[in-house]
Amino acid sequence: MKIKQPTIGVEIIGKIPSLGVTKYIRNGYVVTRVSTSEGRRSNTRSQFVQRQRMRHSIALWKELSLWSPMFTESKTAYHRFLSLANQLPVVYLSKDKASAVGSLLMPGIPVSEGNLLPVQLQVGEVNGTPALITDRKADEVRPHEVFLLYTAEQQLHREDCPKVVFKMREVKRDEFILANGCLALLDSEFANEMKGWALVRVMGKNCSTQSVVTRCKYYEQFTTEEALQEAAKSYNYRF
Repeated sequence: MKIKQPTIGVEIIGKIPSLGVTKYIRNGYVVTRVSTSEGRRSNTRSQFVQRQRMRHSIALWKELSLWSPMFTESKTAYHRFLSLANQLPVVYLSKDKASAVGSLLMPGIPVSEGNLLPVQLQVGEVNGTPALITDRKADEVRPHEVFLLYTAEQQLHREDCPKVVFKMREVKRDEFILANGCLALLDSEFANEMKGWALVRVMGKNCSTQSVVTRCKYYEQFTTEEALQEAAKSYNYRF
């Protein structure tokens, strides 16, 4: 239904949800169109999967953003993070866990993006002690180079809702040891299979592109077809 009125006086142009109409100007007249839809929102399998992907990326960002991560190759860190996180495996959480902003630790979660050479990381051992081993040679470290260590921990919150919590700290030079000529960090926490790490190089306003390395496999149970169907069921979706 359309109703034309002469454009006299002040008119509200746009959607008016309370009235179920949308108003716009055409050829000098205000046109009113009924905008209330009785149809159900489309929920195909692919749409549901994409919503789960986006919801999880936003949940991760909500926690990571507390530590002001650097994504210098885009105008907004938020949108660049979402673009990079879009490459992660899709995880499926039920509606109650999703509403509690649940999130899952997995390899590859982006924590920074920049134009400095990235640090290659692996979790292992040095002389029997758990270690975070880099490919960075001691003589390659520049005088004003700073290292930021991001730690991601898989926690279970209320009603067993999984949530990734991040921390970040600057690593002092004397904390590193040498392992086959490369810098490494020693700590028993590097044996924790519910934690992950990323070591970011920073020089002024520039940083390296880094993502989380972890032994954590807890997330894998949320990537299956069964997990997808259980999540869809909690939303009353049927594919």
